[in-house]
Amino acid sequence: MATPVNRLRQQVASEVRKRKLIFYTIVFLSFLYLLINFIFGDMGLFKYRELHTKKTALDREIGEIEQENLRLRTQIKSLKEDPYHREKHAREDFGLAKPDEYIFQYDR
Repeated sequence: MATPVNRLRQQVASEVRKRKLIFYTIVFLSFLYLLINFIFGDMGLFKYRELHTKKTALDREIGEIEQENLRLRTQIKSLKEDPYHREKHAREDFGLAKPDEYIFQYDR
């Protein structure tokens, strides 16, 4: 038969094991929650990758628009300042001609 002291030690050891098990379970579940939240949460890894891809696409689009703006500014400047470009634009885009000229159009 077990003595009261041994029984008490067994009980204490059992309680310590239960507490350790509960503690490690809580730590594991907390870590699992943080890991899942880090990967799948509102500010998680997948959302970050999606936003990064979208930012890259928008940066590329901004670069293309800036190049188009520069090209248009150059074209506007040349139309305002250079009479040759002004005349060329009037002839090609609007089909205008000087009074003594004829315009020949061919089907392509």
